[in-house]
Amino acid sequence: MSIKSLRYCFKSIFILFLFFYFNANAQRGDRQMPQYTVSGKVTDEAGIPLEYATISFQSTRNPDKLTGGITNAQGTFEIEVPRGSYNINIEFISFEPKNFEKRQINADLDMGTIVLGMAAGELDEVVVTAETTQVEVRLDKKIYNIGKDLTTAGGTVADALNNVPSVSVDIEGGISLRGNENVRILINGKPSAMAGFGNTDILSQLPAEAIERVEVITSPSARYDAEGTAGILNIILKKEKTLGFNGSVSARVGEPDMVGLSANINYRTDKFNIFTTTGFRYFDAPGNANSNTRYFEYLNQDNEVVTPNFERIIEDRKFDRLNRNFNTSLGFEYYITEQSSLTATGFYRYGEDEDLTTNYNSMFNNEMLELRTLRTEEEIEEDNSFQFALNYINKFDKSGHQLTADLQYENDRETQTGDINELIEFNSTGEDPFYPMENTLTEEVQNEYLIQADYVRPIGENAQFEAGYRGNFEEEVTDYKLSLEDQSSGNLELSPLSNEFTYTENVNSLYSQYGNKFGEFSFLLGLRLENTQLKGKIESQLTETELQEEFGIPIDTDFDNNYLGLFPTVNLIYELDEQENITLGYNRRINRPRGWFINPFPSRASRTNIFQGNPNLSPAFSNAFDLGYLKRWKKLTLTTSVYYQHETDSFERVEQSSTTQDGTQVIRTIPINLATNDRTGAEAGILYNPAKWLRLNGSFNFFQFDTKGEYNGVDYSAKNTSWFGRFSSKVTLPAKIDWQTNAFYRGAWEGAQSENEGILSVSMAVSKELFNENATLTLNVSDLFNSRKRESFTTTEFFERESEFQWRQRSITLSFTYMFNQQKRDRERARRSEGGNDDMNGEGEF
Repeated sequence: MSIKSLRYCFKSIFILFLFFYFNANAQRGDRQMPQYTVSGKVTDEAGIPLEYATISFQSTRNPDKLTGGITNAQGTFEIEVPRGSYNINIEFISFEPKNFEKRQINADLDMGTIVLGMAAGELDEVVVTAETTQVEVRLDKKIYNIGKDLTTAGGTVADALNNVPSVSVDIEGGISLRGNENVRILINGKPSAMAGFGNTDILSQLPAEAIERVEVITSPSARYDAEGTAGILNIILKKEKTLGFNGSVSARVGEPDMVGLSANINYRTDKFNIFTTTGFRYFDAPGNANSNTRYFEYLNQDNEVVTPNFERIIEDRKFDRLNRNFNTSLGFEYYITEQSSLTATGFYRYGEDEDLTTNYNSMFNNEMLELRTLRTEEEIEEDNSFQFALNYINKFDKSGHQLTADLQYENDRETQTGDINELIEFNSTGEDPFYPMENTLTEEVQNEYLIQADYVRPIGENAQFEAGYRGNFEEEVTDYKLSLEDQSSGNLELSPLSNEFTYTENVNSLYSQYGNKFGEFSFLLGLRLENTQLKGKIESQLTETELQEEFGIPIDTDFDNNYLGLFPTVNLIYELDEQENITLGYNRRINRPRGWFINPFPSRASRTNIFQGNPNLSPAFSNAFDLGYLKRWKKLTLTTSVYYQHETDSFERVEQSSTTQDGTQVIRTIPINLATNDRTGAEAGILYNPAKWLRLNGSFNFFQFDTKGEYNGVDYSAKNTSWFGRFSSKVTLPAKIDWQTNAFYRGAWEGAQSENEGILSVSMAVSKELFNENATLTLNVSDLFNSRKRESFTTTEFFERESEFQWRQRSITLSFTYMFNQQKRDRERARRSEGGNDDMNGEGEF
C-alpha cells in the first residue's frame, strides 16, 4: 500500500474517531442545538457508487469541532449535523476531494449526487481506466467496463464479447462462458430482442460502440432468471448521465465488402433524458467448409448387413452471405419527482440477407470417382424485430429503498425462402439418379411478454432484503413448406414433410434474497421458485408413426410438460483489505431446450449432412460452485477462480447414419439428453499497466468435462481436458497513435465422437486521434493469419470424417468516430473538480 493510501486510511480513521467522540459529547454540549440531516450520494465519473467515501464537517466558528460519516454500498449517506456554518469535505482514495466552503446548515440538506474525478497524482490510472477493460468484483458478478478496444472499432457486440475474460465466441458466432455454450444473454438486465430472442446472431450486427460494460455473472443471485447453466452475460448499453446534448457518430468500410454507419446520441435535462442508438450495416461474409467421409458396413436393427452405395464422399462447400440490416433504439426517461422516474424504450431491427451456398459432392468407390454433383441453395431472408419496454422506478429514500416495475413486449417475424437445385457433373455408375429441385418457404413468428417487479429494502446500515416476481411468456410458430419436383411432370408439389410447429414456453417465478455485511465479511442468500411450462404441437400430414420412421426418433406431436423447481443461491465475499478479496458462490440452474433444438424437421443445405431437433428433450439442471480471488496493486490487477459444475440430463449433439430411399448415406446430427456432465476448471486474468504508454492484459481458462450416458444402446461417455487463453497489448506511440494486438487460442478438445484441433486467431489495429481528440481514425485486421477454422475428426461405427469449417474469412476495417460535446464536457468536469465551489447548488448533480 502506498504512503498516500496509508495517509488516507489514517485520516479516515481519525475522522471516524472524532465523529464518534463529538457525537458522544453532543449529548452534553449540543443538547439544546437543533440537529439537521445532510444526505447525498457519491459516485465516480462513470456513475459507479463509491462505498466508504468520507464526508467531514468542520465548523467555521470552531475549527476543532469536527463530525462526519461514510457512504454505504449504494454510495449514499445521511448524517446528523447541528445547526451552523461548516466547511464540507468529500474524499475517496485515489480521487480528487471536493470542498464546499462556509456552507450554512439551518435545515435538512440534500446535496444530490457528488461526482469525484480521479486525483491528479493518479493521472496514469486515469488513462488506464479510459482505455482498457477494467474489472470490478461484486457479490454475484464481475463487471468489465469496456475500454477503448481498437480491435473492435467498427466491429460488433460479438467482437467485443470475444475480448472479455471467461467468454469466447466460436467461429459460427456461438457464445460460451468458460467453455460452456449454455449461457444466458441479457440486455440491460432483461431478455431482449437485441439478444435475438435466445439466438445470438443479432449480436453480430449491433455496433460494439454501443456497449458501456459487460457483467459476467458466473454465480447469479436469485434476482436473475435461473436459465443458463453456464451463467449470464448482461450487456449494459450506453446511456449518458450528463446534462446536455452529446454523442458520437461512426462510419466504417471494410474488405470483404462492408459499409456501416452508426450513431449514439443523448440529450438530458433536469426533467428528462432522450437517448438513441441507430445503425446501418451492409456486409459480405464469405465462408467455406469441406469434409471427407468414409462409410463402413454395419448391421441394422434387423441384424442385416448394410453396405453403403459409396465408400467415400467428399463435400466442398462455399458460402456467400450478403447481409443488410438496420437497427435503432429510442429511449425516453422522464423524472416524475426526485425519487421516481418512468422510462420508455423502443427497439426495431430490419434485416435482409441473400445467401448462396454451393456444395460439390464427389462420391468414390475403390478410390475411383463415380459420381459428382453440384448442389446450390439460394436463400433470401427478411427479419423484422420490434421491442417495446416500460420501466418505472420509485425511490422511497436515499438509502436504496425502492420499487421497480417492468413491462416488455417483443415481436419477431422472419420469412425465409430457398431454392435448391442439384446437377450431375460426372457419372460413371451406369445409373441415372434423380435429384429433384426443391423450394422451401419458412415463416416464423415469435411473441414474448415480460412482466417483472422488484422490491429492495435496506435494513440498517449494511443489510438489504429483496423480493420480486417475473413472468416470461413466449410463443414461437414456425410454418415450414417444402415443395419437391415431380420426376414425371417436372412440377413442384407440396411435400408431406411440410408442417407447422408451435412452441410455447411460459415461466413464472418468485424470488427473495437477503444480504448483510459484518466487518470484512458479506453474504447474499437467495431462493428462487420457478414453474416452467414447455408446450409443442406439430401439425403435419404424417402420423407420429410415419414421422418416427422418417426421422428415426420417437415423436410426440402434441406435448405439454411442466417443471416446478427451487433454485437456491449463496454468495459470500471476504475483504482481506481494500484491494484484496475472496469470493465463494453456489447456485442451481436450468437449461431449457430452445425451439430449434426441439423442431424435428431437418435443415436442407446439405443432402448428406443435416441437423434436426429432438422434441423429446427435457430440461437439464446443474449445481455449480465457484471460488474466486481478487488482488489489486497500483499497476496490476489479478483475478483467479476455480469452479465445479454437476449437470444432469445434459444436452449432447450426436451423429447417426441412415440411408434414404434412393440409397444416399445421410449423417444426422441431433441433440439428446445424456445422464451427467461434470465440469471442473480454473481461470486467471491479469490487467497490467507498467507504463503510461503500455497496457497489457491476458486471461487463461483451463477446464475438464466428464460426460456419462448412452443413447440407443451406444455409449457416448467422454472425458476431456481443454483450455483457451487470450492476450492483448496496447502501445501508445508519439503523435497520439495507438497500436493494439489481440491473440486468442482455443486448445484442442474432444467430444463423445469428435476430436477438434486448436484454433488460433490474431487481430491487430492502429488508431490516430484527430481534431483535438474529438475524433478517432482506426484501421484493424480481424483474423490476421486467416486461421480461425475448426478442424475436426469424427468416428462412429458407421463412418469416419475429417472436416474443416471457416464461418468468416479474414476482414479489414477502416472506421472513423467523431464525438461531440464529450471531450469538452470531460475537461470542464475536471476543471470543476479542482475548483470545487462552483458545483455547490444545494440540489441536483454535483
